[in-house]
Amino acid sequence: MISRTAIDRIVQYYGRDILEHENMEITKSAMQHGTVSTYEHSLKVARLAVHLADKLRLWNHVDLRSLVRIALLHDYFLYDWHHVGDGSHRFHGFRHGFRAARNAHRDFSLDKVERNGIRHHMFPLTPIPPRFLEGILVSLADKISATYETFHIERW
Repeated sequence: MISRTAIDRIVQYYGRDILEHENMEITKSAMQHGTVSTYEHSLKVARLAVHLADKLRLWNHVDLRSLVRIALLHDYFLYDWHHVGDGSHRFHGFRHGFRAARNAHRDFSLDKVERNGIRHHMFPLTPIPPRFLEGILVSLADKISATYETFHIERW
């Protein structure tokens, strides 16, 4: 099993352009779950997705670059869904994957694996699951991270 330091290096290596993008500043001030920002949540999901790939011995079946990019961009919707009083984000859980994919496609060059993983990471709220293993791992990591964050359990 690889170390947390190695996992952090993988996330930084494959996600550098995303992490350094000016719009990631928006995600640093938008809260996601409890007191965890969307930026912190996305980093946690990326770390956990890589950890899951390692733990499940999926190295020969996963494109690490796509895995990290999906994880970092899965919530790239660029607003704080808690503070919109006009009701426009009422169905946030069902729709934000598509908005995140649209924003990510605008700001980064995405392949079909990345677009699909971002769009469908909210399965089963979105009726169609991710088609590729990278998206499935991110969807699982997202649910695990969200559970820890919602109940204020420090893990990733």
